[in-house]
Amino acid sequence: MGARLTIARNEIGFSQAAMAEAIGVSPRAYHSYEKGERGMPVEALVAMGERFEVDVPWLLLGTKSIRAGHDFDALKHIESSLDKHLTDEGIKIKSEKRGAIVARWYQSHVEGREVTDDDVHTWIELVRE
Repeated sequence: MGARLTIARNEIGFSQAAMAEAIGVSPRAYHSYEKGERGMPVEALVAMGERFEVDVPWLLLGTKSIRAGHDFDALKHIESSLDKHLTDEGIKIKSEKRGAIVARWYQSHVEGREVTDDDVHTWIELVRE
C-alpha cells in the first residue's frame, strides 16, 4: 500500500507534509503509512478518496486503477520488473524508496517518456545513498 500511496500523492503533486495536512493526520503518521509501518485509518483513506478522487480499493488492495484511464497492467509490470532487478542484483532498499522509484517510473510511462535501464539504475543508486 505504501508504494500506491506514494504514486497517488506524487500524481496529486503534494509533499508528504501537505498530504498529511489535507487528510487530517500528522506528517509523521503519513510518512509511516508510505513506509508500510502503520495501517492508514479509514477516515484518512476516505478523506483522500473524496478530496482527490483516489480509488480507495486500489490503495488498499491494488485491484483497480487510481483513476479512470490509468494503466494498471503497466503499473504491475513496472513493479514486477523493478522487484526482479533488485532480487537479481541482490539490492535491498526500503519500501518507501521502492515506492518512489515505481512512482517516478510510472509517471514517465503516463507522460509517454521511455524509461531506459540506465534511468532505473540511476534511480536505484540515488535512493541507496
